[in-house]
Amino acid sequence: MATTRTASAHWEGSLMEGAGQVSLESSEVGTFDVNWPSRAEAANGVTSPEELIAAAHSTCFSMALSHGLAQAGTPPTTIDTTADVTFQPGTGITGIVLKVVGDVPGITAEQFQTAAEAAKAGCPVSQALAAVPITLEATFAG
Repeated sequence: MATTRTASAHWEGSLMEGAGQVSLESSEVGTFDVNWPSRAEAANGVTSPEELIAAAHSTCFSMALSHGLAQAGTPPTTIDTTADVTFQPGTGITGIVLKVVGDVPGITAEQFQTAAEAAKAGCPVSQALAAVPITLEATFAG
């Protein structure tokens, strides 16, 4: 069964001087401030579209990797993923780096790397972001 999740944004003013808010409507977990300086300079307690993409990508990748490992009979103890989304003003999103550390009993570091590469390719968010170069740094914790 397909699901749809909804977020909404409200913006006031010009790009450089304006500000807005993004609301996570489906989950109702919150409304977050957004503005240009948080996107192009320092976050200063305000989010950006790229941070929201990073949140989605790190979560989706972790879920895909966990599922792949469990399907292979080696469920992970822990998977910790960070997504770094780079935004270049005037150009756009120029790259994403997924950094994952996994503790998976019963497999080798090479098997973990293979599973992580498969998760990167199979993650629906990775697929949606295929126009952007995505790199993977996998660390096997054991």
